[in-house]
Amino acid sequence: MNDRALLALGATVLCCALAVAGVHLYAAGRAQRRDLVDRLSGGPLRTAAGRARRFAALDRRLRRTRLGRTIHLRLSATGLDLSAGEFFAYVLALVVALWLIAAAALAPFFGPIAALIGVWGAAIFLNWQRQKRIEAFINQLPDVARLIANATAAGLALRTALAMAAEELEAPAGEELARVADQLSLGRTIDDTLGELAERLPSRELVVLVTTLVLSNKAGGSVVNSLRNLTQTLEDRKETRREVRTMLSEVNATAFTVPLLGLGSLLLINSSNEGALARVTGSPVGQVLVLVSLGLYTVGFFVIRRLGKIEV
Repeated sequence: MNDRALLALGATVLCCALAVAGVHLYAAGRAQRRDLVDRLSGGPLRTAAGRARRFAALDRRLRRTRLGRTIHLRLSATGLDLSAGEFFAYVLALVVALWLIAAAALAPFFGPIAALIGVWGAAIFLNWQRQKRIEAFINQLPDVARLIANATAAGLALRTALAMAAEELEAPAGEELARVADQLSLGRTIDDTLGELAERLPSRELVVLVTTLVLSNKAGGSVVNSLRNLTQTLEDRKETRREVRTMLSEVNATAFTVPLLGLGSLLLINSSNEGALARVTGSPVGQVLVLVSLGLYTVGFFVIRRLGKIEV
């Protein structure tokens, strides 16, 4: 073997070694980037309770889309221990199940309608969980104001007072204030962190508390008296909200009962006369009438809910 052949063989081996090393570095870099994206986007491989995350690959692909980011933001505001991929997979399974059940129990025409109701129900569920978390946070606001007032009265800075309140309080106030304390430790301003908190959990009570803290931080002076007066006001508003919610419980129950009566009537008609709904929805006129009736039930639901909505 001459020198040129040896040189060509050595260059080939060197190129193959460099190619293998490059592929290895590329794979390691992708794995590190994936782990970093999981940590920064709130998608760890395990939950806080130690449960392994499901649908991790779907979650990574979904979070790259606008839909995935929207789902992740809504889930972060609800406090649910679910990733965007898990929620999407569960909703997809629910939609398919509702489609098949409605098509089998009523008529094939009701399959897509049931699927749309499933998607709408998932959005309502997220809003309900978010509102539930907001209500729980509002109920803890008197304790938040009291702890911050006591800490500032003892001479502690507002950042330290927020961190102490996060340690003393339970979820959701403890979790939200811990997030605020972590952002403050990273160098963010009090105005920005408290403003994001007010946007994440919007309520009049929280806006008043945030405004009081921001103004006292900017203008200086003692914030103790303001917070103590605010504590009593928040206690009174909490009692008022509880009384209003008790009085409106019957109205809210009626809003959900009316659509259920419509569904029950459809099941009764189809069970008493098998195939009746299939014959009705077999013509365009019947389909239009069914859609109009469903629209009227939907309008009635929203009207009753709006009549029972009182801002306190």
